[in-house]
Amino acid sequence: MPDLHFTLVQLFAQIPDHRNPSGRRYSLASVLSLAVAAMICGYKSYSAIAEWGRNYGERFALALGFKAGKTPCAATFFNIFSKLDLNLLEQILSRWAQHLLASNPDDDNCETLAIDGKSLRGSINQGAQAAHILSAFSHRLGITLFQVAVPDKTNEIGAIKELLDQVVLTDRLITTDSMLTQRKVCEKIIKEGGDYCLPVKANQPTLLAQIEATIDAVEFHSQPPLRAQTIDSGHGRIEERKIISTPAMRDHDAWPGLEQVFKIERRVVERRSGKESYEEVYGITSLSQGRADADVILSIVRGHWGIENKSHWVRDVIYEEDRSQVRVGSVPQVMAALRNTAIGLIRAAGESGIASGGRRFAAQPAAALALIGIYITP
Repeated sequence: MPDLHFTLVQLFAQIPDHRNPSGRRYSLASVLSLAVAAMICGYKSYSAIAEWGRNYGERFALALGFKAGKTPCAATFFNIFSKLDLNLLEQILSRWAQHLLASNPDDDNCETLAIDGKSLRGSINQGAQAAHILSAFSHRLGITLFQVAVPDKTNEIGAIKELLDQVVLTDRLITTDSMLTQRKVCEKIIKEGGDYCLPVKANQPTLLAQIEATIDAVEFHSQPPLRAQTIDSGHGRIEERKIISTPAMRDHDAWPGLEQVFKIERRVVERRSGKESYEEVYGITSLSQGRADADVILSIVRGHWGIENKSHWVRDVIYEEDRSQVRVGSVPQVMAALRNTAIGLIRAAGESGIASGGRRFAAQPAAALALIGIYITP
């Protein structure tokens, strides 16, 4: 794991503990450290986290900072998480994640961040409030940089401003889904020295019509278009993507910072049934042709969905997030934030698979503690 100059344990110690000191048996930093270490080892719920703490005895408990050599029960985790300052926790975890990103730069390419929402379905079914989360995710490292809780999916447009305020945008490229393709979003990204590559659908009818007309007439423009194509075969299907991009709308003041518009055609054939599907996606980017040709744009658009495969899918399938039915206070969001951190630590340790990485750390719990900055002799 790279040298971060500070550890999660040190950052957790900076979170003010607002509990009554007279009834406080465990430090907040110790509780959070144990929770993340347990999640690294594949333990999913706060009851499972409490079980992990009991598995390794007094020596591990003392190393984690539990002075009496005893770790908390499940009810203690629940009580602490339900009263925790969620915004402050997110800021602390974001500081760690963004430092990790900055300490491992990709000098050859623009750092790309995907922004997308995810509902905590099990918590929603139990009546939890604000159980929809909007996250910023690194395409390259596969870690979540920041997330905000929103009342429901329709409020993502309002929540994205708060999210962008917490993320470094300078020299970063932002990708989102079409709902967040908004003029004010792009204005902020450009103002902060960043770039965007975004899909355009029916929620922006005027812009979509302009792009469609521009692509239809692309052969008549003085600026030559660029084209690219990819064909993938796997998972029982053949997938073909074609893209055409053009700078023809660059000087039309149609959108803040607009340099190119593009159209992607995606055709999928199921091998077994022969069933075929086809879709067209239009989009905009502030990257010029000199910075991003058609191949690069196609790669960026495909890369956006890494947030589904590397974050949302992992949290739902491996950590069973959608099955979690916690609904009190900020507990659903706290658990989601700690899961993100555990996934980020496993990836930072060089593990390509989260499930296999979790099994390795479960067999070597001292290595899990080392990831958060606690070292214990064998």
